[in-house]
Amino acid sequence: MSAPDLDPAAVAQALAYAEDWLAFRQRYLRIPGVQAAAWYDGALALSTAHGHADVERGEALTTQHLFRIASHSKTFTATAILQLVERGELRLDDRCDALFGDVSDALAEVTVRELLQHTSGLVRDSFDGDFWQLGGPFPGPDGLAALVEDAKALVLQRNERFKYSNIGYGLLGLAIEGVTGRTYADVIRESIVEPLGLTDTGAEYDPARAADYATGYTALAYAERRVPIEHVDTGALAAATGCYSTAANLVRYFAAHCRGDERLLDDASKRQMQHGGWPTDTPDKRYGLGLSVTEVGDRTLIGHGGGYPGHATASAFDPEAGLAVSVFTNAIDGPAESLLHGVVKLLDRACDGALPTPAGSERFTGRFASLWSVNDVALLGGRLFLMAPTVADPAEPMPELEIVDDTTLRIAGGSGYGAPGELLRYTFDADGSIQSLRGPSASTLLPLERFALPDRVTVGWLAPPS
Repeated sequence: MSAPDLDPAAVAQALAYAEDWLAFRQRYLRIPGVQAAAWYDGALALSTAHGHADVERGEALTTQHLFRIASHSKTFTATAILQLVERGELRLDDRCDALFGDVSDALAEVTVRELLQHTSGLVRDSFDGDFWQLGGPFPGPDGLAALVEDAKALVLQRNERFKYSNIGYGLLGLAIEGVTGRTYADVIRESIVEPLGLTDTGAEYDPARAADYATGYTALAYAERRVPIEHVDTGALAAATGCYSTAANLVRYFAAHCRGDERLLDDASKRQMQHGGWPTDTPDKRYGLGLSVTEVGDRTLIGHGGGYPGHATASAFDPEAGLAVSVFTNAIDGPAESLLHGVVKLLDRACDGALPTPAGSERFTGRFASLWSVNDVALLGGRLFLMAPTVADPAEPMPELEIVDDTTLRIAGGSGYGAPGELLRYTFDADGSIQSLRGPSASTLLPLERFALPDRVTVGWLAPPS
């Protein structure tokens, strides 16, 4: 099957619900903050932020806060490399022994292409990776040079398999500097950031903008509470993990990788980058030149994720549809990719058989709570659906709802363990706002903002509407 064509009206409905869904997920999963953006039809279609940039100070997260986007940096590095290839200043088959001074015999024949696609066989993060948990500084150029002189740094044979290597991308950053005679940061700024007007994007932590960064936090897996993590410079691994951006800037950047936009690269170079030549052992995911290729439902998405101490981020774009989505979280265990996939699935569900919206549909929509659950009635592609925002995949339990009359919906389908064929009966206030509804299992649900628990739940605590 192929992904549904994107319909502008359906996209607008889906993104309106996605914004509300992201807000719920941020609160429900106890993520400090979530920032997200979507680009569609040549424009920014969504830019939103929920939660806190700094929990201790009570600072609300905004769409202008900066995030460390970590391995998204690899896409910038790969783009800069392909720009040099287009200009004839570098070749994908150039070898390490021609690009660098002293390298081990084992590394000498490794090519630029193999570094880009993670098939060089190089060690992932050196022989002491505690810089990832701030046990020490990230390696500088001297540390990287010493590593590549060590024959043990090549732990697999070239092209034996896909093997992710931040060290390999550190070398690509050095290659860019060697070929251009400019710093990596200057090349990224001059060749990518400035041409696209990305005023909130850079190649490395900028101390002058320290107040603009969202504070990063630890995980809940090993502690009862999250604590802040200091922002640090990534040294010689900036080309692998140093960049910062906002979600709105990043979808603008990835939109420039869509077909027909030649501000960064011609389409031939883009096809090389976006061709998922190597399986990654992750289901439905392959890797090209600095970009991953992932199947989400029936849609093929190109993009990357990023994990930095305190920030977890993910982005994906459809080069044919002109769609790009980015989701940022400021927690080391933030489910950025899961949230991103949820937004894309909402878009596809809305556009799968999109219809004109029946009159009066909007009056039924909202978020409702009972003692057992929270349910959404959402409008997607002109159709009403019963949603469970507590579920990571919003497309999973999504029965369609049919309008019976101006106070009643019918559950059309869904799991047999649910309530197919049963009715949702609404009670409205005089002003047309929803007072309550009797929903699945004939339980009363209240609008979430009206739902409040007593100190102790006892029989009769919830008086059903008359």
